[in-house]
Parts: sequence; C-alpha cells; structure tokens
Amino acid sequence: MKKWSAVLLSFLLVFSVFGTSTFAQTKPLGEQYVQETFRVLIQATDSVKAKVQNDLQLSVHRDFNKEGFTAEVNQKQYEALLKNKNIKVEKVAKVSVAVSEVAAKPNAVPSTQVPWGIKAIYNNSSLTSTSGGNGIKVAILDTGVYTNHIDLRDNVEQCKDFTSSSSYVNGSCSDRNGHGTHVAGTALANGGYDGLGVYGVAPEAELWAYKVLGNNGSGYSDDIAAAIRHAADEAVRTGSKVVISMSLGSSSKDSLIASAVDYAYSKGLLVVAAAGNDGYGSNTIGYPGALPNAVAVAALENVQQNGTYRVANYSSRGNPSTDGDYVIQERDVEVSAPGSNIESTWSNGGYNTISGTSMATPHVAGLAAKIWSSNKSLTNVQLRAELQRRAKLYDIKGGYGAATGDDYASGFGFARVQ
Repeated sequence: MKKWSAVLLSFLLVFSVFGTSTFAQTKPLGEQYVQETFRVLIQATDSVKAKVQNDLQLSVHRDFNKEGFTAEVNQKQYEALLKNKNIKVEKVAKVSVAVSEVAAKPNAVPSTQVPWGIKAIYNNSSLTSTSGGNGIKVAILDTGVYTNHIDLRDNVEQCKDFTSSSSYVNGSCSDRNGHGTHVAGTALANGGYDGLGVYGVAPEAELWAYKVLGNNGSGYSDDIAAAIRHAADEAVRTGSKVVISMSLGSSSKDSLIASAVDYAYSKGLLVVAAAGNDGYGSNTIGYPGALPNAVAVAALENVQQNGTYRVANYSSRGNPSTDGDYVIQERDVEVSAPGSNIESTWSNGGYNTISGTSMATPHVAGLAAKIWSSNKSLTNVQLRAELQRRAKLYDIKGGYGAATGDDYASGFGFARVQ
C-alpha cells in the first residue's frame, strides 16, 4: 500500500493511506450547478460567526467554541468566506490510517495465539498468554471496531461513532475496514472465551471504541479532535485512567488535533500515536505523533541487526538534530515497538496480518495500560516517564538512523514488560 503522502489543500475522503484528494469543482449542468462540498474551519467573533452562518446558510458540523466551528461548504460559499475580512477560514485536514502493508486474505483462525510482537514486548519467546490492564481504559480512535469479535467482546465498554454527526452516535462503531479491529486486538485481545484466539498486550483493559475514520481509512481532523476531547471529558466524568491510541495521522500539523491532544494530556490521559510510514528519511514523522504531548511510536521488524531488533525502512524518522538529548520535542520519535507482520483480530471475526506504525502503536498503548493497572497512583506524566525508562533498557541499534542511545529512528528504544 502507499505510504503517507502530504495532506493537500482539499479534503474529500478518498481511499488511500495518507492518500490524495482533489479540489472541489463546480460542474455546469445547463444553467444549474452541481457543486462538491468540503469541510472548513471558520474562526471569528461570536457575532460575526452568527452572521456568516445566517448569510451563507451554513450548518455547523462541530463547534469548538473559541477555536471556531467547522461546516461543509461548496466552492461558492468558500469563496465568499475568503472575501470576508472579519473571519479566518481554512480547509479541515484529512487524516488517514498508518498502514504499510496488508495481507491478501484474512484467516478464520489465528496462525498463533501469541504473535511475535506480543512475545517480544513481554521479552518471553515461550509466552502462551498475557495478563494485565484491569481498570484501565484504552480508547482506540480509528475506523471503528468489530465489537462482537470473540477476542474483544468482553472488553468493550464504550462504542461511539464521530464520523456522521455533529456530536456522536452512541452504541455505533462498526468497522468495515478492519484496521481499527486489528489495532484493538493488539492492545487488549483476550484470547476469546473459547481460548483459541489471539492475545493482546493488556487483555484485562476496557475498550473505548471511537470511530473517527470512514470505512476507506480516511477522515477529518475535526471529528478526531472531538473524539479526543470526548475521551478526556469521559475520563474526568468517570474518574478513569485512559490511554488514547491513534494509529493515524497526516504529514501536516493540524491546530484542532494539536489543541485536543494538549487538552487530553492536561486532563491526565496518555496519548500514544503512530510515527507514520514515510521513512526512512529524516524529519518524515507525521502528526499527531510529532506533537510533544503525544508518544510517537516507530515500527520494528522481527529481524535482528547489530544485536537488536531493526527499525523498519518504512517507519518515519524524527529530527536528527535532537539526537541524544533524551528530551521529547516536536517531531521526535519517542519509543519503538513491533510493527511488521503483526497478526491480530479482523473485522470479519477472523484474523489478519498487517505491517505499519499503526501496528506498533497499540503495543505501546497496551503496555501503558498494563503498567498503569499495576500502579494506579501514577500520573500520566509519570507513566510516560516509566515507558521512557523501560525503553532505555533495550536500546535499538538496527535500521537506518538507529544508533546507541536516543536517536531519530527508534527514539529512546523498545519499552517492554520486563
């Protein structure tokens, strides 16, 4: 599949992995015009926003209060907005899943109950099952989750769809893509009540399945930002410890998502996100992983090089000028985890094998849940420091850009259970 590509200036949903999109076009049809629509963020004072909504007959998709509101507009409406000197308008970013490669055909049964990545993160090649995560919520923001999967159904606590409403649809998070179900399985699959399924890192954690991407694997940043904020508010409302896992991103920074990540972090949540699949060049890391308040995860292969696992070529790299400082700044990779040829749950009730930083991310989210469940007094900042400490214990020296210590390919290293 294609790697992450640059986010263009229009954001119609097109099936791709960080794929392309086209400008909205006006098509003549006699004297009528059929206009495609796209989404924009409008910022202005309350009175100006109200007037713009009325004058252009705009329907608000999402209201972010002081940060503005988003709406679907056609080209004529967009041009009118651009001419208004009292507002700031920008097209809403498109965000997509972070997959490098997908197996050709899902399997009805797993080839192994404990995939290599789970054994690696547990540092136990003979592992037959996993444990931990009790009381911790893992919010999977993705293409949805097949919540009736035998290996996931007992973990599901919330199921919400943010893609088709100005708020969200409760009890709906269907996944017709497979990506979100796969990610959820790596984080917390419990082996199934038949004992024949796969295991994730933290099988006792509770699942908050938030559908933020369409069935084609792409979505809008305002829906994702809304889901991040909702997870944070739910954490506060329920008094829960929550890890957000986002195996998605774009090559450009988005203000709505950046603000939402900061909000969630300030409320005590840990945010884990994919580094992206645009490697192996430097400064290719995507957002939201590149944000300072998100833990960016690089992908490892099941290959040994220089005595350690190897960072995959496709895995996006961070900023080499900040190598060695063990300080997370914007555009830094933080940790590494298994990402290549990862088998997990699939949306048809079966199992599939995928590669990408998408697959590395839930390994870390699951590990965070497992650590947190054993010491619930930790703050999210302390939990993050513990992940970093564990990563330093297994330095990654294989792959382009990987070197001793903190590097722009693997970050601090490979954080593990033991």
